[in-house]
Amino acid sequence: MKFNTKAIHGGQHDIDPAYGAVMPPIYQTTTYAQATPGGHKGFEYSRSANPTRTALERAFASIENGNYGLAFGSGLAAIDAVMKLLKPGDEVIATSDLYGGTYRLFTKIFEGFGIKFHLVGMENATAVESYINTKTKLIWVETPTNPMMNIIDIKKVATIAKKHKVLLAVDNTFATPYLQQPLEMGADIVMHSATKYLGGHSDVVMGALIIKDKKLADKLYFIQNASGAICGPQDSFLVLRGLKTLPIRMQRHCENGKIIAEYLAMHPKIEKVYWPGFESHPNHNIAKEQMKDFGGMISFVTKGNNYKDAIKIVENLKIFTLAESLGGVESLAGHPASMTHASIPKEEREKIGIVDALIRLSVGIEDADDLIADLKQAIG
Repeated sequence: MKFNTKAIHGGQHDIDPAYGAVMPPIYQTTTYAQATPGGHKGFEYSRSANPTRTALERAFASIENGNYGLAFGSGLAAIDAVMKLLKPGDEVIATSDLYGGTYRLFTKIFEGFGIKFHLVGMENATAVESYINTKTKLIWVETPTNPMMNIIDIKKVATIAKKHKVLLAVDNTFATPYLQQPLEMGADIVMHSATKYLGGHSDVVMGALIIKDKKLADKLYFIQNASGAICGPQDSFLVLRGLKTLPIRMQRHCENGKIIAEYLAMHPKIEKVYWPGFESHPNHNIAKEQMKDFGGMISFVTKGNNYKDAIKIVENLKIFTLAESLGGVESLAGHPASMTHASIPKEEREKIGIVDALIRLSVGIEDADDLIADLKQAIG
């Protein structure tokens, strides 16, 4: 089954037995009748499993070519579950250019529980190996990274991880499984903030994990059930619906992203544009090899690296909405230093390129000419 077909039918084995519903119904129930203690039809309590959520989890597994999927109340809840595989004294090697919420979870929560994090620039994948020791249990990768659009060679990092018997988890939120499938390149765990492209309509908050190995999946299922950070059936229904249009949405995101990136690169008031589709991007060839296309996420800095200019631009946008998040059908603009990455200390932000004049765009599926006209009037 090819991807476009999987997005609609993948993991969906049964027409609903009650009335033949084509779409999995929303099972808005907490509990399920049992004929005898322990004698049920596969569901007993909706924290442990719910038919609508199960349908979504099967779909997650299908589109990432995994065997097991888990849906959580948010992307950070999904990351939290992965971190609970660890114990005090364990060490994690993570991408230095991390989403601010991931950075906060790692450094403000799990460091306090005795887990050590090494934040490493992974653009040269071989740099990872020098940080591995007997306490290393996990490598955490984002690619493309948020918001600097750095590209990390998943296959190379996976080779290093396997050599040292270390788990590799990849945050695939920016690329989506339409563009990139980390499990096929050797990752052990794939994470998504399904709030973003998988849901696709900015109307639900959710996280996902996808795994191939049963033993690892069982550990994560136990954590999911024991910790209880699950999503509800209504949210599951919305994301399952979103998955069905993921391929066509991503095609337009990529088309518009290319047009906007090229426009910004030629603009006399723009200093630098970060987008992996440019041949000048340091790891463009890796992006070309491991991704189907280059996505709709773009970051840029104004000439002179002026904070006030950046704020003026995002405040003047009319079609792009100044807002947190990304991956919806509508175009969004953000100021990472004061919004998504404000939890990272300024000195640390600037080391990885998140300067106060950086603007991040999530390019939607509107008409590209209208988006360019909006940027033109806002930049001046």
